[in-house]
Amino acid sequence: MGSKARCAVIGAGPAGLMAAEVLAQQGVQVDVYDAMPSAARKFLMAGKGGMNITHAEPFEDFLSRYGARREQIAPLLHAFPPQALRDWIHGLGVETFVGTSGRVFPKEMKAAPLLRAWLHRLREQGVHFHMRHRWLGWDAQDALRFATPEGEHNIEAEAVVLALGGASWPQLGSDGAWTTILQQRGIAIAPLRPSNCGFEIAWSDHFRQHYAGEPLKSVVAEFGGLRKQGECMIDAHGIEGGLIYALSAALRDEIEANGHATLHLDLFPDWTMERIEKEVKHPRGSRSLSSHLQSRLGLKGAKANLLREVLSAEQMHDATLLAQTIKKLPLRLLATRPLSEAISTAGGVMFEELDANLMLRKLPGVFVAGEMLDWEAPTGGYLLSACFASGFCAGTGTYQCLMHEHAAQDRHSKPV
Repeated sequence: MGSKARCAVIGAGPAGLMAAEVLAQQGVQVDVYDAMPSAARKFLMAGKGGMNITHAEPFEDFLSRYGARREQIAPLLHAFPPQALRDWIHGLGVETFVGTSGRVFPKEMKAAPLLRAWLHRLREQGVHFHMRHRWLGWDAQDALRFATPEGEHNIEAEAVVLALGGASWPQLGSDGAWTTILQQRGIAIAPLRPSNCGFEIAWSDHFRQHYAGEPLKSVVAEFGGLRKQGECMIDAHGIEGGLIYALSAALRDEIEANGHATLHLDLFPDWTMERIEKEVKHPRGSRSLSSHLQSRLGLKGAKANLLREVLSAEQMHDATLLAQTIKKLPLRLLATRPLSEAISTAGGVMFEELDANLMLRKLPGVFVAGEMLDWEAPTGGYLLSACFASGFCAGTGTYQCLMHEHAAQDRHSKPV
Protein backbone atom coordinates (compact mmCIF):
# COMPACT_ATOMS: atom_id res chain seq x y z
CA MET A 1 0.00 0.00 0.00
CA GLY A 2 2.84 2.36 -0.82
CA SER A 3 4.41 4.07 2.16
CA LYS A 4 3.71 2.41 5.47
CA ALA A 5 0.50 3.45 7.17
CA ARG A 6 0.91 4.52 10.77
CA CYS A 7 -1.32 3.00 13.43
CA ALA A 8 -1.26 3.87 17.12
CA VAL A 9 -2.18 1.10 19.53
CA ILE A 10 -2.90 2.52 22.99
CA GLY A 11 -2.55 -0.12 25.68
CA ALA A 12 0.14 -2.82 25.81
CA GLY A 13 -1.94 -5.63 27.27
CA PRO A 14 -2.95 -8.82 25.41
CA ALA A 15 -5.64 -7.14 23.29
CA GLY A 16 -3.42 -4.26 22.23
CA LEU A 17 -0.39 -6.42 21.52
CA MET A 18 -2.48 -8.83 19.45
CA ALA A 19 -3.88 -5.95 17.38
CA ALA A 20 -0.33 -4.66 16.91
CA GLU A 21 0.88 -8.04 15.70
CA VAL A 22 -1.94 -8.47 13.19
CA LEU A 23 -1.17 -5.03 11.74
CA ALA A 24 2.61 -5.44 11.73
CA GLN A 25 2.29 -8.74 9.88
CA GLN A 26 0.51 -6.82 7.10
CA GLY A 27 3.31 -4.28 6.82
CA VAL A 28 1.65 -1.51 8.81
CA GLN A 29 3.91 0.76 10.86
CA VAL A 30 2.68 0.25 14.43
CA ASP A 31 3.48 2.31 17.50
CA VAL A 32 2.32 0.97 20.88
CA TYR A 33 1.78 3.41 23.74
CA ASP A 34 1.28 2.54 27.40
CA ALA A 35 1.21 4.52 30.64
CA MET A 36 3.28 1.95 32.54
CA PRO A 37 7.08 1.47 32.41
CA SER A 38 6.71 -2.01 30.86
CA ALA A 39 4.15 -3.95 28.85
CA ALA A 40 1.31 -6.23 29.98
CA ARG A 41 1.70 -5.81 33.73
CA LYS A 42 -1.72 -7.18 34.59
CA PHE A 43 -1.12 -10.15 32.28
CA LEU A 44 2.11 -10.90 34.15
CA MET A 45 0.43 -10.55 37.54
CA ALA A 46 -2.40 -12.87 36.53
CA GLY A 47 0.16 -15.44 35.43
CA LYS A 48 1.95 -15.62 38.76
CA GLY A 49 -0.55 -18.10 40.17
CA GLY A 50 -0.58 -20.25 37.02
CA MET A 51 -1.35 -18.70 33.64
CA ASN A 52 -4.77 -20.04 32.58
CA ILE A 53 -4.78 -18.94 28.96
CA THR A 54 -7.99 -20.53 27.60
CA HIS A 55 -10.23 -23.58 27.97
CA ALA A 56 -10.53 -26.81 26.01
CA GLU A 57 -14.27 -27.46 26.47
CA PRO A 58 -16.59 -27.79 23.42
CA PHE A 59 -16.94 -24.48 21.59
CA GLU A 60 -20.68 -24.05 22.23
CA ASP A 61 -20.09 -24.56 25.95
CA PHE A 62 -17.24 -22.08 25.73
CA LEU A 63 -19.49 -19.44 24.15
CA SER A 64 -22.12 -19.92 26.85
CA ARG A 65 -19.70 -18.49 29.44
CA TYR A 66 -20.20 -15.00 28.04
CA GLY A 67 -23.79 -14.80 29.22
CA ALA A 68 -25.70 -11.74 28.02
CA ARG A 69 -22.89 -10.79 25.61
CA ARG A 70 -22.59 -14.18 23.94
CA GLU A 71 -24.06 -12.85 20.69
CA GLN A 72 -21.53 -10.01 20.52
CA ILE A 73 -18.50 -12.06 21.61
CA ALA A 74 -19.25 -15.07 19.37
CA PRO A 75 -18.02 -13.48 16.09
CA LEU A 76 -14.75 -12.52 17.76
CA LEU A 77 -14.14 -16.05 19.03
CA HIS A 78 -15.15 -17.56 15.71
CA ALA A 79 -12.45 -15.39 14.10
CA PHE A 80 -9.82 -16.39 16.68
CA PRO A 81 -11.04 -19.47 18.59
CA PRO A 82 -9.35 -21.14 21.57
CA GLN A 83 -7.46 -23.62 19.39
CA ALA A 84 -6.11 -20.77 17.25
CA LEU A 85 -4.89 -19.12 20.44
CA ARG A 86 -3.12 -22.31 21.48
CA ASP A 87 -1.55 -22.64 18.02
CA TRP A 88 -0.40 -19.01 18.22
CA ILE A 89 1.24 -19.69 21.61
CA HIS A 90 2.97 -22.76 20.17
CA GLY A 91 4.27 -20.53 17.40
CA LEU A 92 6.08 -18.53 20.07
CA GLY A 93 7.87 -21.70 21.15
CA VAL A 94 5.74 -22.13 24.27
CA GLU A 95 4.06 -25.48 24.84
CA THR A 96 0.60 -25.76 26.40
CA PHE A 97 -1.29 -28.51 28.19
CA VAL A 98 -4.88 -29.17 29.24
CA GLY A 99 -5.46 -29.57 32.97
CA THR A 100 -7.91 -32.01 34.53
CA SER A 101 -10.62 -29.31 34.60
CA GLY A 102 -10.19 -28.54 30.90
CA ARG A 103 -8.28 -25.35 31.53
CA VAL A 104 -5.34 -24.68 29.23
CA PHE A 105 -1.97 -23.56 30.62
CA PRO A 106 1.50 -22.86 29.24
CA LYS A 107 3.78 -25.75 30.18
CA GLU A 108 5.79 -23.55 32.54
CA MET A 109 2.55 -22.24 34.14
CA LYS A 110 3.83 -18.66 33.88
CA ALA A 111 3.15 -15.65 31.68
CA ALA A 112 6.68 -14.21 31.64
CA PRO A 113 8.31 -16.61 29.11
CA LEU A 114 5.37 -16.20 26.73
CA LEU A 115 5.43 -12.40 27.01
CA ARG A 116 9.20 -12.20 26.51
CA ALA A 117 9.00 -14.26 23.33
CA TRP A 118 6.04 -12.23 22.08
CA LEU A 119 7.62 -8.83 22.68
CA HIS A 120 10.82 -10.01 20.98
CA ARG A 121 8.84 -11.09 17.92
CA LEU A 122 6.85 -7.84 17.84
CA ARG A 123 10.03 -5.78 17.87
CA GLU A 124 11.47 -7.92 15.08
CA GLN A 125 8.29 -7.18 13.12
CA GLY A 126 9.01 -3.48 13.47
CA VAL A 127 6.60 -2.56 16.25
CA HIS A 128 7.81 0.45 18.25
CA PHE A 129 7.02 0.74 21.96
CA HIS A 130 6.55 4.01 23.82
CA MET A 131 6.24 3.44 27.55
CA ARG A 132 5.26 5.97 30.22
CA HIS A 133 2.87 7.56 27.71
CA ARG A 134 -0.49 8.20 29.37
CA TRP A 135 -3.26 8.90 26.87
CA LEU A 136 -5.10 12.18 27.43
CA GLY A 137 -7.47 12.13 24.44
CA TRP A 138 -7.34 14.27 21.31
CA ASP A 139 -6.39 17.87 20.66
CA ALA A 140 -8.40 20.31 18.52
CA GLN A 141 -6.78 18.90 15.35
CA ASP A 142 -7.55 15.30 16.40
CA ALA A 143 -3.96 14.46 17.19
CA LEU A 144 -3.48 12.03 20.05
CA ARG A 145 -2.34 13.63 23.28
CA PHE A 146 0.04 11.83 25.66
CA ALA A 147 1.46 12.85 29.01
CA THR A 148 5.08 11.72 29.30
CA PRO A 149 7.91 12.35 31.78
CA GLU A 150 9.24 14.95 29.31
CA GLY A 151 5.90 16.74 28.99
CA GLU A 152 2.92 16.42 26.67
CA HIS A 153 3.45 14.86 23.23
CA ASN A 154 0.95 15.00 20.39
CA ILE A 155 0.92 12.20 17.82
CA GLU A 156 -0.84 11.94 14.47
CA ALA A 157 -1.94 8.50 13.30
CA GLU A 158 -4.00 7.21 10.41
CA ALA A 159 -5.82 4.76 12.68
CA VAL A 160 -6.04 4.06 16.39
CA VAL A 161 -6.69 0.92 18.42
CA LEU A 162 -7.78 1.59 21.99
CA ALA A 163 -7.03 -1.30 24.34
CA LEU A 164 -6.74 0.42 27.71
CA GLY A 165 -8.35 -2.30 29.83
CA GLY A 166 -11.09 -1.93 32.42
CA ALA A 167 -10.65 -0.42 35.87
CA SER A 168 -9.54 -3.33 38.03
CA TRP A 169 -6.01 -3.42 39.44
CA PRO A 170 -5.39 0.26 38.49
CA GLN A 171 -1.89 0.10 39.97
CA LEU A 172 -1.00 -2.06 36.97
CA GLY A 173 -2.27 0.47 34.44
CA SER A 174 -6.02 -0.01 33.92
CA ASP A 175 -7.67 2.89 35.74
CA GLY A 176 -10.73 3.51 33.55
CA ALA A 177 -9.79 7.15 32.91
CA TRP A 178 -10.63 6.62 29.24
CA THR A 179 -14.36 6.55 30.05
CA THR A 180 -14.48 10.33 30.49
CA ILE A 181 -12.51 10.93 27.28
CA LEU A 182 -14.87 8.82 25.19
CA GLN A 183 -18.04 10.08 26.87
CA GLN A 184 -16.98 13.60 25.95
CA ARG A 185 -16.99 12.41 22.34
CA GLY A 186 -20.54 11.12 22.70
CA ILE A 187 -19.68 7.43 23.08
CA ALA A 188 -22.18 5.48 25.22
CA ILE A 189 -20.46 3.54 27.99
CA ALA A 190 -22.08 1.08 30.39
CA PRO A 191 -20.91 1.87 33.94
CA LEU A 192 -17.78 -0.02 34.97
CA ARG A 193 -18.54 -2.57 37.70
CA PRO A 194 -16.53 -5.24 39.51
CA SER A 195 -16.59 -8.73 38.02
CA ASN A 196 -15.00 -11.88 39.44
CA CYS A 197 -14.92 -10.10 42.76
CA GLY A 198 -15.20 -10.67 46.50
CA PHE A 199 -18.09 -9.59 48.72
CA GLU A 200 -18.49 -7.92 52.07
CA ILE A 201 -20.07 -9.69 55.06
CA ALA A 202 -20.60 -8.27 58.55
CA TRP A 203 -18.47 -10.81 60.39
CA SER A 204 -18.30 -10.72 64.16
CA ASP A 205 -15.04 -9.33 65.53
CA HIS A 206 -14.15 -12.77 66.92
CA PHE A 207 -14.64 -14.53 63.59
CA ARG A 208 -12.77 -11.85 61.66
CA GLN A 209 -9.81 -11.90 64.04
CA HIS A 210 -9.49 -15.68 64.16
CA TYR A 211 -10.44 -16.84 60.65
CA ALA A 212 -9.56 -14.11 58.14
CA GLY A 213 -7.27 -15.76 55.61
CA GLU A 214 -8.66 -19.25 56.21
CA PRO A 215 -9.74 -21.29 53.14
CA LEU A 216 -13.04 -23.12 52.85
CA LYS A 217 -12.30 -26.26 50.85
CA SER A 218 -14.64 -28.68 49.11
CA VAL A 219 -17.81 -26.66 49.57
CA VAL A 220 -20.71 -25.97 47.24
CA ALA A 221 -21.97 -22.43 46.75
CA GLU A 222 -25.52 -21.88 45.57
CA PHE A 223 -27.35 -18.80 44.37
CA GLY A 224 -30.24 -18.25 41.99
CA GLY A 225 -30.37 -21.87 40.89
CA LEU A 226 -26.63 -21.96 40.19
CA ARG A 227 -24.52 -24.50 42.12
CA LYS A 228 -20.73 -24.59 41.97
CA GLN A 229 -18.27 -26.72 43.93
CA GLY A 230 -14.78 -25.60 44.81
CA GLU A 231 -12.83 -23.45 47.24
CA CYS A 232 -13.16 -19.93 48.60
CA MET A 233 -11.44 -17.79 51.20
CA ILE A 234 -12.58 -15.98 54.30
CA ASP A 235 -11.09 -12.51 54.53
CA ALA A 236 -11.41 -9.61 56.94
CA HIS A 237 -14.09 -7.97 54.82
CA GLY A 238 -16.08 -11.02 53.79
CA ILE A 239 -15.50 -13.79 51.28
CA GLU A 240 -13.65 -14.21 47.98
CA GLY A 241 -11.97 -16.81 45.76
CA GLY A 242 -12.63 -18.81 42.62
CA LEU A 243 -15.86 -20.37 43.83
CA ILE A 244 -17.29 -16.94 44.67
CA TYR A 245 -16.07 -15.41 41.43
CA ALA A 246 -18.04 -18.01 39.47
CA LEU A 247 -21.28 -16.61 40.94
CA SER A 248 -20.18 -13.01 41.30
CA ALA A 249 -22.10 -11.50 38.37
CA ALA A 250 -25.45 -12.81 39.62
CA LEU A 251 -24.63 -11.89 43.22
CA ARG A 252 -23.55 -8.37 42.23
CA ASP A 253 -26.72 -7.81 40.22
CA GLU A 254 -28.86 -8.99 43.14
CA ILE A 255 -27.11 -6.60 45.53
CA GLU A 256 -27.55 -3.72 43.09
CA ALA A 257 -31.27 -4.51 42.79
CA ASN A 258 -32.12 -5.28 46.43
CA GLY A 259 -29.30 -4.04 48.64
CA HIS A 260 -28.06 -7.51 49.62
CA ALA A 261 -27.82 -11.10 48.41
CA THR A 262 -28.00 -14.38 50.31
CA LEU A 263 -25.43 -16.98 49.25
CA HIS A 264 -25.84 -20.54 50.56
CA LEU A 265 -22.92 -22.86 51.28
CA ASP A 266 -23.09 -26.63 51.58
CA LEU A 267 -20.22 -27.36 53.94
CA PHE A 268 -20.42 -31.14 53.36
CA PRO A 269 -21.54 -31.63 49.74
CA ASP A 270 -20.60 -35.32 49.73
CA TRP A 271 -22.78 -36.10 52.74
CA THR A 272 -26.55 -36.44 52.70
CA MET A 273 -28.74 -34.46 55.08
CA GLU A 274 -29.83 -37.71 56.70
CA ARG A 275 -26.26 -38.77 57.43
CA ILE A 276 -25.34 -35.41 58.88
CA GLU A 277 -28.44 -35.27 61.05
CA LYS A 278 -27.75 -38.80 62.30
CA GLU A 279 -24.20 -37.85 63.31
CA VAL A 280 -25.30 -34.60 64.95
CA LYS A 281 -27.97 -36.44 66.97
CA HIS A 282 -25.58 -39.17 68.08
CA PRO A 283 -25.30 -39.11 71.89
CA ARG A 284 -22.33 -36.95 72.92
CA GLY A 285 -22.22 -37.63 76.62
CA SER A 286 -20.07 -35.12 78.45
CA ARG A 287 -18.33 -33.78 75.34
CA SER A 288 -18.87 -30.20 74.28
CA LEU A 289 -20.82 -29.58 71.10
CA SER A 290 -17.63 -28.43 69.37
CA SER A 291 -15.82 -31.64 70.30
CA HIS A 292 -18.82 -33.69 69.26
CA LEU A 293 -19.04 -32.07 65.80
CA GLN A 294 -15.32 -32.50 65.26
CA SER A 295 -15.44 -36.14 66.33
CA ARG A 296 -18.52 -37.16 64.35
CA LEU A 297 -18.16 -34.91 61.27
CA GLY A 298 -14.60 -33.63 61.29
CA LEU A 299 -16.18 -30.16 61.51
CA LYS A 300 -13.74 -27.61 62.92
CA GLY A 301 -12.03 -24.30 62.29
CA ALA A 302 -13.63 -21.78 59.97
CA LYS A 303 -16.41 -24.13 58.87
CA ALA A 304 -17.46 -24.84 62.45
CA ASN A 305 -17.37 -21.19 63.41
CA LEU A 306 -19.35 -20.12 60.36
CA LEU A 307 -22.24 -21.93 61.97
CA ARG A 308 -21.89 -19.71 65.05
CA GLU A 309 -22.01 -16.66 62.78
CA VAL A 310 -25.52 -17.52 61.59
CA LEU A 311 -27.00 -19.50 64.50
CA SER A 312 -27.56 -18.44 68.10
CA ALA A 313 -26.25 -20.56 70.98
CA GLU A 314 -29.74 -21.93 71.46
CA GLN A 315 -30.15 -22.75 67.78
CA MET A 316 -26.80 -24.58 67.76
CA HIS A 317 -28.38 -27.16 70.07
CA ASP A 318 -31.30 -27.79 67.73
CA ALA A 319 -29.91 -30.87 65.93
CA THR A 320 -32.28 -30.69 62.97
CA LEU A 321 -31.67 -26.96 62.38
CA LEU A 322 -27.94 -27.45 62.82
CA ALA A 323 -27.85 -30.23 60.21
CA GLN A 324 -29.92 -28.13 57.80
CA THR A 325 -27.54 -25.19 58.24
CA ILE A 326 -24.48 -27.36 57.63
CA LYS A 327 -26.04 -28.33 54.29
CA LYS A 328 -27.38 -24.85 53.46
CA LEU A 329 -25.59 -22.16 55.43
CA PRO A 330 -26.88 -18.67 54.56
CA LEU A 331 -24.38 -15.83 54.13
CA ARG A 332 -25.77 -12.31 53.76
CA LEU A 333 -23.59 -10.42 51.27
CA LEU A 334 -23.85 -6.66 51.72
CA ALA A 335 -21.70 -5.25 48.91
CA THR A 336 -19.08 -6.09 46.35
CA ARG A 337 -15.50 -5.32 47.20
CA PRO A 338 -14.17 -2.21 45.40
CA LEU A 339 -13.69 -2.33 41.64
CA SER A 340 -9.97 -1.78 42.10
CA GLU A 341 -9.72 -5.20 43.84
CA ALA A 342 -11.74 -7.16 41.28
CA ILE A 343 -10.17 -9.64 38.90
CA SER A 344 -11.93 -8.03 35.94
CA THR A 345 -14.41 -5.36 34.90
CA ALA A 346 -17.97 -5.49 33.62
CA GLY A 347 -19.33 -2.60 31.57
CA GLY A 348 -17.51 -0.48 29.03
CA VAL A 349 -18.01 0.71 25.48
CA MET A 350 -21.43 -0.52 24.37
CA PHE A 351 -21.45 -2.75 21.31
CA GLU A 352 -24.13 -0.57 19.72
CA GLU A 353 -21.42 2.08 19.32
CA LEU A 354 -19.30 -0.28 17.20
CA ASP A 355 -19.46 -1.71 13.71
CA ALA A 356 -18.67 -5.35 12.95
CA ASN A 357 -14.93 -4.54 12.87
CA LEU A 358 -14.99 -3.00 16.37
CA MET A 359 -14.67 0.54 14.97
CA LEU A 360 -16.49 3.35 16.75
CA ARG A 361 -19.19 4.59 14.37
CA LYS A 362 -18.91 8.13 15.75
CA LEU A 363 -15.10 8.14 15.48
CA PRO A 364 -14.10 6.58 12.14
CA GLY A 365 -10.65 5.04 12.26
CA VAL A 366 -10.80 4.42 16.03
CA PHE A 367 -11.15 0.78 17.11
CA VAL A 368 -11.72 -0.70 20.58
CA ALA A 369 -10.63 -4.06 22.02
CA GLY A 370 -10.29 -6.02 25.25
CA GLU A 371 -11.85 -5.14 28.59
CA MET A 372 -12.83 -1.69 27.35
CA LEU A 373 -15.78 -3.42 25.69
CA ASP A 374 -19.03 -4.09 27.57
CA TRP A 375 -18.74 -7.80 28.40
CA GLU A 376 -17.73 -10.06 31.26
CA ALA A 377 -16.89 -13.70 31.75
CA PRO A 378 -15.83 -15.98 34.60
CA THR A 379 -12.25 -16.95 35.25
CA GLY A 380 -11.07 -20.15 33.59
CA GLY A 381 -9.40 -18.80 30.44
CA TYR A 382 -12.50 -17.01 29.14
CA LEU A 383 -11.29 -13.52 29.98
CA LEU A 384 -7.97 -13.82 28.18
CA SER A 385 -9.48 -15.68 25.22
CA ALA A 386 -11.90 -12.84 24.51
CA CYS A 387 -9.19 -10.21 25.00
CA PHE A 388 -6.92 -11.93 22.49
CA ALA A 389 -9.80 -12.50 20.06
CA SER A 390 -11.02 -8.91 20.24
CA GLY A 391 -7.47 -7.67 19.67
CA PHE A 392 -7.19 -9.95 16.65
CA CYS A 393 -10.46 -8.63 15.21
CA ALA A 394 -9.64 -5.00 15.96
CA GLY A 395 -6.29 -5.41 14.24
CA THR A 396 -7.93 -7.05 11.23
CA GLY A 397 -10.59 -4.34 11.08
CA THR A 398 -8.01 -1.59 11.35
CA TYR A 399 -6.02 -3.04 8.47
CA GLN A 400 -9.13 -3.24 6.30
CA CYS A 401 -9.92 0.37 7.17
CA LEU A 402 -6.42 1.48 6.19
CA MET A 403 -6.59 -0.45 2.93
CA HIS A 404 -9.92 1.16 2.09
CA GLU A 405 -8.58 4.65 2.84
CA HIS A 406 -5.45 4.12 0.78
CA ALA A 407 -7.45 2.73 -2.13
CA ALA A 408 -9.70 5.79 -2.02
CA GLN A 409 -6.67 8.10 -1.96
CA ASP A 410 -5.15 6.29 -4.94
CA ARG A 411 -8.37 6.73 -6.94
CA HIS A 412 -8.51 10.43 -6.19
CA SER A 413 -4.83 10.94 -7.03
CA LYS A 414 -5.11 9.41 -10.51
CA PRO A 415 -5.28 11.96 -13.37
CA VAL A 416 -8.61 12.24 -15.16
